[in-house]
Amino acid sequence: MTETMTPQTAPRWWWEDFPVGRTMEFGAMPVTREAVLAFAREFDPQPFHLDDEAAGASLFGRLCASGWHTAAMAMRMMCDGYLLDSASLGSPGIDELRWLAPVYPGDTLSTGFEVVAARPMASRPGVGLVQLKWTVRNQQRQPVMTMQGWGMFRQRAAAAGAAPAGAQS
Repeated sequence: MTETMTPQTAPRWWWEDFPVGRTMEFGAMPVTREAVLAFAREFDPQPFHLDDEAAGASLFGRLCASGWHTAAMAMRMMCDGYLLDSASLGSPGIDELRWLAPVYPGDTLSTGFEVVAARPMASRPGVGLVQLKWTVRNQQRQPVMTMQGWGMFRQRAAAAGAAPAGAQS
């Protein structure tokens, strides 16, 4: 079980901790047959996610995880890797999502990001935007999914009562 932050815990990661070019890697999430089937039954009941025979006759060749399941596992790794210990304020969205290769039961996924842009948010003093490019990889380090989007983080200076970056004096 992962420990979550309490409101009294100071975040480790603030907007200032995500300069352009920064990279982070984390996670080692095993993909189980049971989890693939459970996710598919609930959210993506296509035959190649639910049935061995149908999957064998598909382009995937065998039972595989839903792409949305892969995205959900990436989100879990992000939370465990840094988001739950950050001044995150959520995200305005994902600009691009690509499924590059099937994810199969027995795979182990990891993920990482590169910061491609960062700027103070003009409409919200004390908040910064960070654009991240994510790559999810299997145990052979083969990319299976990429996505790019923005995150919003509280600025350290604003939390301390100082003028935030980009603020007008």
